Amino acid sequence: MSDNTNEILPNEGGENEPQNRIVAVNIEEQMKSAYIDYSMSVIVGRALPDVRDGLKPVHRRVLYAMNELSMAHNKPHKKSARVVGEVLGKYHPHGDSSVYDAMVRMAQPWSMRYMMVDGQGNFGSQDGDGPAAMRYTEVRMQRYAESMIEDIEKETVDFGLNFDDSLEEPTVLPTRIPQLLVNGSSGIAVGMATNIMPHNLTEVINGCIAYIENKEITIDELMHYVKAPDFPTGGIIYGIDGIKQGFQTGRGRVVLRGRVTVETLKNGKDQIVITEVPYQVSRDALAEKIGYLVNNKIIDGITHVANESNKEGTRVVVELRRDAVAQVIINQLYKYSELQTSYGINNVALVKGRPRTLNLKDMISEFVAFRHEVVTKRTQYELREAEKRAHILEGYMKVVGTQNDLDRAIKIIRESKTPDEAREGLMTSFDLSEIQAKAILELRLRTLTGLEIDKIRSEYDELMKTINHLKGILADESIRFDIIKGELLEVQKKFGDERRTEIQYASGDMRIEDMIAEEDVVITISHLGYIKRASVADYRSQKRGGRGAMGGKTRDEDYLEHLFIASTHDTLLFFTEKGRCYWLKVYEIPETDKNAKGRAIQNLMQIPQDDKIRVILDVPKLDDEAFVDKHNIVLCTKKGIIKKTKLKEFSRPRQTGVNAITINEGDQLLDVALTDGESFIMMAIKSGRAISFNEDRVRATGRGAIGVSGIELEGESDAVVGMICLSKDFKDRDRQVLVVSEKGLGKRTPFFELIGEEATDEDKEKAFTLKNEDGSESLYQLSYRITNRGGKGVKTMNITDKTGPLAGLLSVTQADDLMITCQSGLTIRMKVESVREAGRATQGVKLINIDNKDQIAAIARIQDQGEEEEIIEEGDVVVSTDPEGTNPTATEEQTPDANNEETPDTTPDAPAAE
Repeated sequence: MSDNTNEILPNEGGENEPQNRIVAVNIEEQMKSAYIDYSMSVIVGRALPDVRDGLKPVHRRVLYAMNELSMAHNKPHKKSARVVGEVLGKYHPHGDSSVYDAMVRMAQPWSMRYMMVDGQGNFGSQDGDGPAAMRYTEVRMQRYAESMIEDIEKETVDFGLNFDDSLEEPTVLPTRIPQLLVNGSSGIAVGMATNIMPHNLTEVINGCIAYIENKEITIDELMHYVKAPDFPTGGIIYGIDGIKQGFQTGRGRVVLRGRVTVETLKNGKDQIVITEVPYQVSRDALAEKIGYLVNNKIIDGITHVANESNKEGTRVVVELRRDAVAQVIINQLYKYSELQTSYGINNVALVKGRPRTLNLKDMISEFVAFRHEVVTKRTQYELREAEKRAHILEGYMKVVGTQNDLDRAIKIIRESKTPDEAREGLMTSFDLSEIQAKAILELRLRTLTGLEIDKIRSEYDELMKTINHLKGILADESIRFDIIKGELLEVQKKFGDERRTEIQYASGDMRIEDMIAEEDVVITISHLGYIKRASVADYRSQKRGGRGAMGGKTRDEDYLEHLFIASTHDTLLFFTEKGRCYWLKVYEIPETDKNAKGRAIQNLMQIPQDDKIRVILDVPKLDDEAFVDKHNIVLCTKKGIIKKTKLKEFSRPRQTGVNAITINEGDQLLDVALTDGESFIMMAIKSGRAISFNEDRVRATGRGAIGVSGIELEGESDAVVGMICLSKDFKDRDRQVLVVSEKGLGKRTPFFELIGEEATDEDKEKAFTLKNEDGSESLYQLSYRITNRGGKGVKTMNITDKTGPLAGLLSVTQADDLMITCQSGLTIRMKVESVREAGRATQGVKLINIDNKDQIAAIARIQDQGEEEEIIEEGDVVVSTDPEGTNPTATEEQTPDANNEETPDTTPDAPAAE
């Protein structure tokens, strides 16, 4: 087959020329030329948005046609078919479905982050339903779209001929909104594609203003303003590394998850409720996919799936079997269904008519440059119009300035035979331009009155001020950028809103803490496993003896079990009763007010239903290798077992947790502490005894070990109630031992006691030397003598029927606060210094009034926050208070020991036992 094509043309020459003329054309070159023309037509005229207004030609034409039809937001709706016909007939040489589909998408709140078209009628649904035909629906512009087309009549943008050269259409809209970033765009051209994510308008405008103020701003600095995409359907962005890459290079990846909650039904079963689905995911299709996964045994544990979504919002319910772990099912849904979807970032747009891949700064800088061009052209237009009007007013004032001039002008006009003759006469007599003379001839007679002449002079004066102002704008670039900033802030005020898409940082993201404000928060966990964090300020300080305020709303069978203070940058190690350890960053815990119930821990960690959290350990520097190497984890159980493991073995978080200690049958983990390798360990039991020994008496073992005996118990009913570990460092020198009984009595006893010069030689011989902060050394003795582990210990509280068994043990300082929580949910916060010091063998004083059926559930130490005691205001949930500490009931119930009369310890110290 030949590569050439023969073209036969009619003979146009004389007799000497051949009858036919053959032109040889290379088919490869012809195909290449034709394909390039076609591809450029698709790239420029159909598939890619313009970097300036962020619109493709079809969207631009729809908005321009609606503007020409006066379809503003405050005007009546008009049939969609009328707009489609206008666009097709005048500007868009393609099918009607392409125009209508584009317009429909602009009116769908689940497709556009900020809608440009206000639709009336059936425009489809998020379940994948299509819109009604164009003859049934009606549209008009949103106020948002009007801000994109504003000032188009002021020669701010270039116009070009339409497809048949009969009309003109704008090549770009003079938008005040950074549309390309805000609403994004997607399209497939020839040999290239674009996929730009939508973003939050408030964040994008803040980024634009930051760029205007500092043109040398880096992309990392811009990311402090524009944090991540913001999708119209909400959801949760998982991980920021792909987003950061997209901002830096124009190509990246976004992982988006639907928002889920776990609800517990009355029958005890859990159900997963999906309240937000990823962008462009059909809710019906998602429900069908989950059903497919269940039917094909890919996911086990789901009994029923239903799409209960309506106009109020999304609700896809996934019911679980009783033995199913909700978080495990959620993770499987993320893996196998569209509940987790990834989107490729490909920021390709037309820059000066050429496709280009853009990073975040490129898109912002191109938009700002375009706005500067629009403001400049608008100012130039307004200056031209103002000068034209001033020129006419100058002519008016020449003619009607005085009565003689006016009479002379009237005489010239009356004596002229034609308008042209009158115009020439005025131009000659008053030195007027042709424009001025024409304007005077068109004056109405009422303009010749004295009042109207004064208005002309006043208008001229104001016009000259405007002209000077406009010239000042054109002469000073900084003024133009100030105008741009002002207009952006106005747009932000009109249309800005909060983020819909939450950003959740994946474990691989680097330095997430840099983007999280560091502050102390109160962490509470209920008996049934609901966790939350709240501001420390929400818990006001009260006097000792008060009734307390509710620390959290719980179900009838639930109560607050754990309460402590942690920094948002800390890592929490969760230890369960069965000896498993799980990890969670503090900032990952849902933040609520103190009266909220919180969120089920199963939603945050994969904890089996037959296990529960027992101890939470706050570790401030789990990623610091030097810190990890120096510290240990000490664990104790209810049956008196003690174990020590290097912190390094807990420094690599695993989603499924690790085994921290092997628990014997009938025993369970009770307490955990972080130590520096040279601490004193103290354990207390219900019967009122406590034992103290050096940490080095417990050798370090692996995570799977059982441990060794720590203290001897008194019978089967006895159990360990608490453990404290005190460092030999001078920072722990002022710490005291605080014990509380189940019936609300408590006291504090110094652990370290300084030995003075007056001490006997026998006391000095028993004492030990510790270094002070200044490097000097001092002699100390312990109120609880050091023994070997495994012994009986010494009395730490005189247990009676009035005190009840020992409930808790803490190490505190006088600057701390004490938080006491009852099983009923009642919580009181008090100053530790209000708790009287007493000997280790006394009963203590009344700390909180509780009902006969209630008892202390947990005690927690709150480090000094520097806050003053607040007056209890009306409306606070407080049953009673005792501001002076003189509650009559408390006084009557106090024993002689509570009045600071110590009861001597008549029981001899237990012998040390190995």
